[in-house]
Amino acid sequence: MKIVIINYGAGNIQSIMFAVERLGFKAVLSNNPDEIQKADKVIFPGVGEASSAMGKLKESGLDRLIPNLKQPVLGICLGMQLMCNTTEEGNTKGLGIFDVDVIKFSSNVKVPQMGWNQIYDLKSDLFKDIAENEFMYLVHSFYAPNCKYTIATTNYDVEYASALQKNNFYGTQFHPEKSGDIGEKILNNFLKIPIS
Repeated sequence: MKIVIINYGAGNIQSIMFAVERLGFKAVLSNNPDEIQKADKVIFPGVGEASSAMGKLKESGLDRLIPNLKQPVLGICLGMQLMCNTTEEGNTKGLGIFDVDVIKFSSNVKVPQMGWNQIYDLKSDLFKDIAENEFMYLVHSFYAPNCKYTIATTNYDVEYASALQKNNFYGTQFHPEKSGDIGEKILNNFLKIPIS
């Protein structure tokens, strides 16, 4: 199986690479459109600021490629947020895969939300054999509100979408690669999703 982690200069891709290797798979880091298109599974990570990350995607034409991928794609953290319509972070237009707008947490809570929080209302094969209310590791100041694509929910001041799915596109606001055995099990579930 060919796994490509999109390397566009925004993300702690090394820790994702190590997590994939611990699961017994090999992954390639690439921003080459041909290589990404030929992959069986694509992981779209992201750590950093939305508008500069989006700028990097545009430079390499990946903003046009990613929404048209047909294989399973997993966006992580900022990667998931960039798959939405827009984000308030830098008033950035996203890839428009998920029809939802990412907004900032209110000043009622400490921002960023940093640390462990629970995921519940789990739907989709991504959470096969995962119990409700498991703790995942999150670091973010912006969130996707619950919408028709929500497959996991978390509460931090408000209930929000901690995972999304539309067709072959999946997104997690939490970091599966930093969430211990359960996070790696979720990553493993993604890698086992059949390629249609």
